[in-house]
Amino acid sequence: MNAIVTAWSSLPYAQFKKYPAFYLVYDSAYFLAAIGLISTLQLAGYQAPSQQFAWWHVLLLPLATYLVISAHMLIHNASHGNCGPKPLNRLIGELCGIVVLSKFASWEIIHRRHHRYSDDPEKDPHPAERSYWRYVVASLANVEKQLQMQSLELFGDTPARRRYEKVRSIWSFVSGATILAAWYAVLGAPFFFVLYLPAFFFAALFIVFFNWAGHNAHRSDTTIEPTNLDHGIFWILNRMFFGIFYHGNHHKMAMLFNPMKMPKRATREAEQADEAEAELAA
Repeated sequence: MNAIVTAWSSLPYAQFKKYPAFYLVYDSAYFLAAIGLISTLQLAGYQAPSQQFAWWHVLLLPLATYLVISAHMLIHNASHGNCGPKPLNRLIGELCGIVVLSKFASWEIIHRRHHRYSDDPEKDPHPAERSYWRYVVASLANVEKQLQMQSLELFGDTPARRRYEKVRSIWSFVSGATILAAWYAVLGAPFFFVLYLPAFFFAALFIVFFNWAGHNAHRSDTTIEPTNLDHGIFWILNRMFFGIFYHGNHHKMAMLFNPMKMPKRATREAEQADEAEAELAA
């Protein structure tokens, strides 16, 4: 009981850095939960909401995509503890991690690493890449690489640890696949293939776009660094997704649920600090 209370009163990274086997236990719990849910639904004779494909399912895709992107926004805030008490952050993070398939632990650990090594070409999970589609490919490859690097930095870069990381990576993929299978069992083929899978991929491409544009990688005339964007389509997206493209503010005050709400005084102080840093660099 104490272990359960401790788990839900902290974020995954706090447990990860204490327990070298954290991921195997964490992914195994999701594997067993997903298999248990699928088995229970089959034994209960569960029927999915829709049994037949229909043209109107496609009309729900924009809403489904919005909900999956919103899950990414909530897991982002939960990873910073911005959703209230720690147990609530953990609950929101885990639920949203199921929606976006990454699971909360991977999302939080990678995002913490991004903040610690922002725009570092070797250690930032997000690549310093100007081309959006190359950025997409590099991001997918880099996430797993950086998860392994985080583990090696914490627990030692040894042959045994590298072998463990290979096993952990495969098992994490397997547990993720069982979560995907559970979504299929719950939603049924029509909603799964017409709504969930497309929404998942569109949302993933949007999150990659957010990271790409949020660091000015879309502009060849600027350095790659966190920035605030609030013009054109970015203005609309900021009002839809909790100020997501005020990414410069987010890197300065990550505890804000909506970085658009950053106090003007704090904004000016941050600007002055940036100016002072630039002068020192010059």
